[in-house]
Amino acid sequence: MAAMRVLDRGGNAVDAGVTAAMALAVLQPDIVSFAGVAPTLVYLRREDRVVSLAGLGYWPAATDVERLRAEGDGTVPEGLLRTVLPAAPATHIEALRRFGTISFEEAATPALELAREGFVVYPLLAANLAARGTAYARWPDSKRIFLPKGRAPAAGDVFYQADLARVIAGMIESERASPGDRDRKLHAAHEYFYRGPVAHAIADYHSRNNGFVTLEDLAGFEVPVERSISARYRGYDVHTCDVWCQGITLLEALKILEGFDLRASGHNAPDYLHRVAEALNLSFADREAYVGDPAFVRVPTSAMLSGSYGARQRARISAQRAFGHMPEPGDPEGASVAARGAARPAYARARGTTGMSLDTIYCGVMDHEGNAYSATLSDNTQDTPVIPGTGLAVSSRGSQSRLTPGHPAEVKPGKRPRLTPSPALALREGRPYMVFGTPGGDVQSQAMLQVFLNIVEFGMSVQQAVEAPRVYSASFPDSFAPHDYYPGRLAMDGHMPVEVAQALANLGHDVERWPPFPAAGGAVCAVVRDPASGRLHAGADPRREAYALAW
Repeated sequence: MAAMRVLDRGGNAVDAGVTAAMALAVLQPDIVSFAGVAPTLVYLRREDRVVSLAGLGYWPAATDVERLRAEGDGTVPEGLLRTVLPAAPATHIEALRRFGTISFEEAATPALELAREGFVVYPLLAANLAARGTAYARWPDSKRIFLPKGRAPAAGDVFYQADLARVIAGMIESERASPGDRDRKLHAAHEYFYRGPVAHAIADYHSRNNGFVTLEDLAGFEVPVERSISARYRGYDVHTCDVWCQGITLLEALKILEGFDLRASGHNAPDYLHRVAEALNLSFADREAYVGDPAFVRVPTSAMLSGSYGARQRARISAQRAFGHMPEPGDPEGASVAARGAARPAYARARGTTGMSLDTIYCGVMDHEGNAYSATLSDNTQDTPVIPGTGLAVSSRGSQSRLTPGHPAEVKPGKRPRLTPSPALALREGRPYMVFGTPGGDVQSQAMLQVFLNIVEFGMSVQQAVEAPRVYSASFPDSFAPHDYYPGRLAMDGHMPVEVAQALANLGHDVERWPPFPAAGGAVCAVVRDPASGRLHAGADPRREAYALAW
C-alpha cells in the first residue's frame, strides 16, 4: 500500500519500488535486513534501456581467509566474520537519485512509521522467529529485538524496532538538513549511513569484537550502475543482474529449453518436467564451475548464453534417463574445466530431507508510463549479531562464499559473494513485458523459469502461473553453507499429481514430495503488461505472504 500511495501521488515505478523495498525490510525482518542486499533492475522509458544496480556488498579489505578457514570447519562461520558491506541503503538511494523523482524522506517514511509505531505480527513471522529463537538469543541486541520479553512474539502481538527507526530518522534528517539540490540531499542520507553515526557504530563493534569491517570500507562503498545480462527466448529478451548473482542460471536454462517443443509435451507432463529439471541441472553445474564476481573471475557469459552452446547442452539431456547427480560442467568456450587444468572439488552428499532457504523478499513494479522496477531483497538476521543501537544485522551474505581454493566463489578481500537473489525483467519488442522474482535461495531461478514458461508457452494468467505446481532440483551444492548436495534429488509441490511423481521417479529422479504450496518453494510475484491493450496484470504466490496490487 505504501508503494501504491506513491504511484497515486504521481511517483514512478522506481519511487514506488524503493518505498516498498524499505517498508518490506521492516515488515519482514526475519528474512531480509535493512542493511542487506538489494540487487535491482530498472527500465526507465525515457532512457529506453535496462540497467542493473549491483546491490551486493563485498568482503572487507581486512578479511583474513586463513582465519575463516580455521574458525569455519570448511565453510564460512556464522556470526560477525561472515559480514560483507551493507549494500541495500546505498542501492535504494542511488535508484532514487538516478531514476526516481521523490526524496529519501518520502520513500523512507512508511518504513520509519512501521519501525517506530510497530505492526501486528503475522503467522509466518511468528513461526520464523520461534524457530530461530535459539539463534537470536546468542547476541544481546538480537535477543532484545527479536525475542522481546524473553520469547518470540506470537501472531497478533505488536513488533517494534525502535533502534532501526532512529537510524532511518537520522538518514531522513540528514537529507532534510542538507543544503543544495536533490542529488546533494540524497547524498547526505547516504553519508549518514556510510560515513556518519551508523558507520561508526558498525566499525566500532567490529573493532571491539575482532571483526573485519572498518570505517574506510564503509566510507568507500558505492553501488555500481551497470548493464544487465540477457538472453533471448522466442521473441522475449529476459534480463537479470550480472554474474555476481545466479541469474545466469535462469538465462542458460531458457537457451537450453528453447530448442524443445515444450507445448507439445503438455504442461507439467513428466517429459516436460524432466527436460526442465535437467536443463536446470546443467545450468547449475555451470554455475558451480564458472560463475563468480566478474571483477575477480573470468566468466564466459556470452558463450554460456549463446544459441550454439544451448544446443550442445540440450543434446546432453536423455529422454529416457535422468543424470542422477550433478552433471559435469559444459564447455562454453570449447574447453572443459578439466581441460583448462582446474580441479573439480569433491562434494559431500547430504542425507535426509532437502533443506531450502526461507529468506528473501521480492518487489516488482510497473507504471502507466512504461517504467519498470524489479528487486530481490535479502539477508538473514539470525546468523549474525545486531549492531548495538542500530537495529541492523549487517549483511551476512558471506555465507554464500566458499573457502575452497580456486572455486569461483572463493572468499577474497574486496570480492563479492556469488549471490542467489536475482530479479528478472523481460522485454517484448523492446518494451517491458514482465517483471518477476521470488525468495528461496537456489529455488529462485527454478521457480522463476517455470512461472515464465507457464505464461509464455502455456498462455496462463499471471495468477494461474504462480499457483501451478512446480519442481525443484537439489542435485548440486547449495549456495548457503554448509552447501548440502543431494545427488539426483527432485522435490515437488504436494499438489503435483502422484502419477507425475512416479513417472519422474521411473526416469531416475530421486523424488521428494513437499506439502501443497510449500513456503520452501519460493513465492513468485510478477507483473505482466498486455502488449495489445497496455493493461497490467499482476500475480502473487500463495506459498507465502505475498500481495498483488493495482489501480
